[in-house]
Amino acid sequence: MPTVFRWLLRLFASLLVLVGLTLLGVYYLATRSLPDYDASYAIAGLSGPVEIVRDNASIPHIMGSTDEDVFFGLGFAHAQDRLWQMTMLRRTVQGRLSEVFGERTVKIDELMRRYDLYGAAISSVAVQDAATTAALQAYARGVNAWIAEVNRGARGRGAPEFFIFSNEIAFWQPADSIAIGKLMAMEVSDTIAQEVLRARVSLALPEERVRDILPDVPGPGVAALPDYAALFPDAPRSFAALDTATDPLSPVSPRNLAGASNIWAAAPSRSAAGGTLLANDPHLGFSAPALWYLARLQLSSGGVIGGTIPGAPAVLLGRSDKLAWGLTTTYLDDLDVYVEKLNPDNPEEYLTPDGYKRFETRRSIIKVKDHDPVTITLRWTENGPVLPGGHYDLRSITPRGHVISIAWTALGGQDTSPTAALRLMMAGSVDEALEAGALWQAPAQNLALIDKENIALQVVGAMPRRAARHQTMGRLPSPGWRPENRWSGSYAYAANPRFVNPEGGILGNTNNKIVDRPFPLHLSFAWGDTQRIQRWRQLMERREVHTRESFIEAQLDTVSFTARALLPLVARDLWFTGDAAPDGTPERRRQHALELLANWNGEMNEHMPEPLIYAAWMRHLQQRLIRDDLGPLADAFTHLDPLFIERVFRDVDGASAWCDVVQSTVPEPCADIARQSLDEALIWIAEHHGANLDSLRWGDAHQARQDHPVLGETPLLKWVVNIRQSTSGGDNTLQRGLTGGTGPAPFANLHGAGYRGVYDFADPDSSVFIISTGQSGHPLSRHYDDLGDLWRRGEYVPMSLDPDLARAGAVGITRLIPARGG
Repeated sequence: MPTVFRWLLRLFASLLVLVGLTLLGVYYLATRSLPDYDASYAIAGLSGPVEIVRDNASIPHIMGSTDEDVFFGLGFAHAQDRLWQMTMLRRTVQGRLSEVFGERTVKIDELMRRYDLYGAAISSVAVQDAATTAALQAYARGVNAWIAEVNRGARGRGAPEFFIFSNEIAFWQPADSIAIGKLMAMEVSDTIAQEVLRARVSLALPEERVRDILPDVPGPGVAALPDYAALFPDAPRSFAALDTATDPLSPVSPRNLAGASNIWAAAPSRSAAGGTLLANDPHLGFSAPALWYLARLQLSSGGVIGGTIPGAPAVLLGRSDKLAWGLTTTYLDDLDVYVEKLNPDNPEEYLTPDGYKRFETRRSIIKVKDHDPVTITLRWTENGPVLPGGHYDLRSITPRGHVISIAWTALGGQDTSPTAALRLMMAGSVDEALEAGALWQAPAQNLALIDKENIALQVVGAMPRRAARHQTMGRLPSPGWRPENRWSGSYAYAANPRFVNPEGGILGNTNNKIVDRPFPLHLSFAWGDTQRIQRWRQLMERREVHTRESFIEAQLDTVSFTARALLPLVARDLWFTGDAAPDGTPERRRQHALELLANWNGEMNEHMPEPLIYAAWMRHLQQRLIRDDLGPLADAFTHLDPLFIERVFRDVDGASAWCDVVQSTVPEPCADIARQSLDEALIWIAEHHGANLDSLRWGDAHQARQDHPVLGETPLLKWVVNIRQSTSGGDNTLQRGLTGGTGPAPFANLHGAGYRGVYDFADPDSSVFIISTGQSGHPLSRHYDDLGDLWRRGEYVPMSLDPDLARAGAVGITRLIPARGG
């Protein structure tokens, strides 16, 4: 027996040593891909030396003798820090994920092949101006120079992910950069999901109830739409739940989880220091690393600093010495869903205004790791690509004998948006920047601008020209064979809304409705915000003049106008009512919850219990109101709609009918539904977060989930690659943290400000910015999440163009030297 024990002990010790050596080997190989920021490289393709000075936040300050050399340096720096992220973005838009991930991503690849965004990007290369073409080519050479260094120097394959997945890295091409811009257009659009949902709801409910659950923004709106069933009598009527499951690798944004942002500007007359001010924080889905990458470029037009997207040679958000700019999602309706009628005698033909016509077709082969290739047939109509019913739940609204096609401005092969972006960051004034905006095609954005004297807000992006007789005004899928439903090109840039130097000296946008123009110049019927804008107006109007600090305060504001407006309405018959109840009873818990909410100012602070009680209550309230009417289709409404709740509890146009449970014989008043939903919410809180209401923390439920899209669900590795942070804010606060809305953690923070910047032209070098993770995409780098700690605390780093300041705290200086013969 002692002998057996000794051998077991030796075996166990040997196993521990083996595991330890394996872990050390893995760690060594992974660290090989950490770039040395303090190194020199002799590289062909440069006209002169390039210096990449990384300051103490690892933000590269790139200086060279020509603009092309500077863009080369940016490509080199992007590839050093985010090579895996760049290759993933490219594979996604190309529809080539399955070569790496197998059957898991075939559906994603199939959708991307049908859109053919990459083909449109290739066609768009030829329409860029000479300067942009040179920048795209120089940037690609910079990326490829680092790839060559990885291949030559055994640098851990460039990123640790390449040890687990395919290490094939094709050289970068100019079209790749344009394609990533088109991919971003896809990620900020949820129009198809909105149209499908409206169609399904209109098949299930009378028109007046559709206006409740999918309300228009208050103010003069659209006249009554035709019923979807009247347009397509054979459309399937299904209450089945929408397929809301999404793969982390999918670029398709679920409804309510597409793009959003904040931006505001002040003229010198409204600035305490007499200089213009601009604040911007675009909201996108969180990931590790973040989409954004901070960089400074020293161009012939001057220094430019701000947020870039790895894979593209442009500062999309930022400032120069003369100009600052930022973006928010416009919510311009630049996409239409068409129902196309098939020829009953020949399914290869579809109906057009001129009779039946053959689909344009092309076969495409998707290579699938460890499986046979998948061959698909791509089809296009005159309106756009045909999408199968398995995407976006299109089958639920597609009549028999019909298919769905998509018209979308981002599909164009003459896209000059890259030229617009480069001209914008080289512009010397608001007027020059406004002129550059004419070339922007997609995605449509609100472009906010300041120079030292002027402020402006301009909608950029192609605005489809629809006929005034359009049957659905673009809000519902429409018959694609009717000429009145088809686009006739785009409006001239002059039709896009523009606001320059408003009388009040303040302008801004929180994705709110910005114009009230009649269709078809309406811009949109579906706006992204009706709530944040109310709080923003309060903060802007309470001060006669603003400072950088007041703009930062507004950017970080966590007070919910929605909570302040809804609680007095929903709880008006519950506060300070009811009989005395002993401790531990549901009645006592409800009374205690109401006492907490009665004394709460609506601040969604991570350390407070009230935000969690409020959020859980409103979530259960909305589900109680709609579940009996919509059945499983209620699952599509994952987020609180304040306008819906207000319509119900104010009984606008009979909306209180939602409180009555259809299946019961006794009419239920809204006060009963409010009380029952609060009790239900408190039970849910007790089961998931504990029964002691005073010890609850909103931040425990509202953690920012910045997960690695590939390794984030891998055992053990997920503890290394994922970044989780307790956060304040909520769905409708200026410091926006959009909740997931589903699953066991419905209040997790999945979508918010991955970038924040505040620019002050009274003292430009006092401008500040931050991203939500760190500059590096390498999980073992100290710069993987270092900026995330500052971001979570509401702090920033200096946004200075002073090269001496960058050098003073540099973590390294990379020197690129022209190789002989290069």
